[in-house]
Amino acid sequence: MPASQPRRQGAEARLLVPSSSKGRVDDPPFLLSSSRWTILLCLLMTVALVRLWVAPMWSSFWVDEMGTAFVLHHGGDHPSFAVAPQVPESIYYLLPRAAERMLGFSEFSYRLPSLLALGGALLLIARIAARSIHPQAGWFAACACLTLRGFNYQAADARPYALGTLVACASVWFLMRWLDTDRWTYALGLLAAAALVWRVQLIFWPFYLVLGIYAVTRLIRGETGVSWLRLIAITALLGVSLMPVLLQALVLFRQAGSHVVVAEPTLRDLLYSLKIGLVAGGAACGFVVYRMALRLGVPVPVPTYSSRALIVVWWLTEPLCLFAFSWLTGNSVFLSRYLWLSLPGTVLAATLAASIYLPARFWQPAGMVLLLWALAANGQWRERHPLHHNSDWRGAAHKLAELIDDETPVICPSPFIEARSPAWSPQYPLPGFLYAHLDVYPVHGQLRLFPFAGSEEADADATQILRRTLVGAGRFALYSGQGQVDYWTKWFARQPELAGWAVDRHRDFADVEVVVFRAPGHPIAQ
Repeated sequence: MPASQPRRQGAEARLLVPSSSKGRVDDPPFLLSSSRWTILLCLLMTVALVRLWVAPMWSSFWVDEMGTAFVLHHGGDHPSFAVAPQVPESIYYLLPRAAERMLGFSEFSYRLPSLLALGGALLLIARIAARSIHPQAGWFAACACLTLRGFNYQAADARPYALGTLVACASVWFLMRWLDTDRWTYALGLLAAAALVWRVQLIFWPFYLVLGIYAVTRLIRGETGVSWLRLIAITALLGVSLMPVLLQALVLFRQAGSHVVVAEPTLRDLLYSLKIGLVAGGAACGFVVYRMALRLGVPVPVPTYSSRALIVVWWLTEPLCLFAFSWLTGNSVFLSRYLWLSLPGTVLAATLAASIYLPARFWQPAGMVLLLWALAANGQWRERHPLHHNSDWRGAAHKLAELIDDETPVICPSPFIEARSPAWSPQYPLPGFLYAHLDVYPVHGQLRLFPFAGSEEADADATQILRRTLVGAGRFALYSGQGQVDYWTKWFARQPELAGWAVDRHRDFADVEVVVFRAPGHPIAQ
């Protein structure tokens, strides 16, 4: 056989059936026909998507989403981005900008592109599962996606992550199809999708290892008609297209330490990021059904080696690379949202684990079980209007408006970690990125801008403001994230000038808080 021809025709689609199979038997009485299962799954999937993805679309923005709004309303070249130049560096912003032009400014319009992008990613994950594991595994993989909160979260998030998941899945799909068919149209699709991954989010660089390892595995095993020369040519073209992004990433790396918001990861953090519970659950589900189906003589398919390699590498690469990067550089980037590009790999790993035992006719019923689990675990059924994020800045701003008038001093610590000297000062000009929440959900009152965390300089400024303004006003408010408000609430409560003042805390806004200090005799609200 010529070297340019695959060693196995259709190796990725071929499913090997054990010789011990007893052949076809009648379906057991508790199984519906495939078409009826499909109808039931479609109905339940619709319910799940509405509850898990659509219902949170109208809730308040969280901090980073307000950063998105600030980028679009003031431009990525706004001077305040000097402290965080990586924030506006994403092609993602083209989507919410287009949505705002068509639908106006709202939480829903900004999140709609992410909803559509994640829907596309869900379809691609199902097709990849059907292509690489079993033709009936698509439903199982799609349902398994909805059991992951990190996956569902992306649908209602006005940030780049859903778009990143979409282009990553598209890259894998185009690569698979190109290696299967050797058609140049799929090669062009691969180039376009892969070139976008790093442009969506600079932290997504490990994903290119997934594409490279899978392609090399297919060529080494002779499971493709694509030649080494063509693969090298496509790789070179992709490398040239990514060169500007690489140079930009190297420049931004110099100040990476000022944006660290999480401690260096532990081995426990790494294990947790791998979602081993879902993978083990997939294997357990398959084993239980297998034991039920033993008497039926139902064959169990075996995915190819290269398919298994793709899934395992997709599952492990992002967490392992970012874990190693965090330890080697001392700049921790081991945030859950930076690992979401590995979630499709996690889902496929769970599907692969289930396929070890799961007979073909049981894929759809097993998917139904996963959907019910997803609804029970992630539905936020105690909340009539579920929050997208554990933040209600909009509600807190409305509450503050009820409690104060235009003359009331309002202490506003920044919710962004970059708000510290020398980038921050008491004279920080508004509008500014470090106070994007004040731009999206405006509040009245006499604003006093405070940094993200306390320091000797911040304490000295607060002392001056207290003696010159706050005591004479007889009333002032604090408004920010709970961590920042808690710090300054305790600080002001210790000051002798405020002895005897009442402190009214309003904590009904998830991780956002409003606190009002009142001198004796002042009413709760103006």
